[in-house]
Amino acid sequence: MTAVVACGDSSAPTAVPSPSDLGAPTSTDELAPTDELAPTDEPAPTDEPAPTDEPEPTAEPTPEGGSADPTPTDGSGSAGACAGSDDNRAFYANAAGAVDWPVYCPVLPAGWFVGNGSYTRAGGGSIAIDYRGPGGARLELSQGFVCSDADGCVPDGPDSGAAPFGGLDGTLVPGTDGRYAVVVDRGASPTWIVIGTGLDVDVFTGFVADFHLVEG
Repeated sequence: MTAVVACGDSSAPTAVPSPSDLGAPTSTDELAPTDELAPTDEPAPTDEPAPTDEPEPTAEPTPEGGSADPTPTDGSGSAGACAGSDDNRAFYANAAGAVDWPVYCPVLPAGWFVGNGSYTRAGGGSIAIDYRGPGGARLELSQGFVCSDADGCVPDGPDSGAAPFGGLDGTLVPGTDGRYAVVVDRGASPTWIVIGTGLDVDVFTGFVADFHLVEG
């Protein structure tokens, strides 16, 4: 696994296990789930349930001026929109409650899954997590007090204009190595950085624009 490197912080985050050690989280600060974000090509059921005479339940009315989206019931709160399993969403919910800056998570289509992730409260707090997608595509997300070096935490390449990072104003950096990055508050603390590998630039920036704010 390739992790986003934090620069200039002596309080290193909890060690992230290697992909061969993927399993249940070992603490509230580590995440190594293997669940895919959504099943693909699932076979259709072969036995249809017998029809009953019971009436179909009717949808609950949406309050006037309210939202039709249901409230997550897995205890993850606003992290319920984050891609992945319940463990993934709990990871973001716990992290957002532990730091004092906005935490964002990706909302991804089927075929993506979490590789490894960790967060730490030390030194202002930081989060690092990576996602693996079809055809070897990857997203590496770091946020918080992760890099004080304006040049060392994104791929080498020129700034290439504005690119939204969820609700934040980011900058697109097309790397000379074929990767793309979007960075918010480059060189500051906190900062938000996502690096994409094996993705078309429009697909990558679309993913980053859809990042979801997790309220702590």
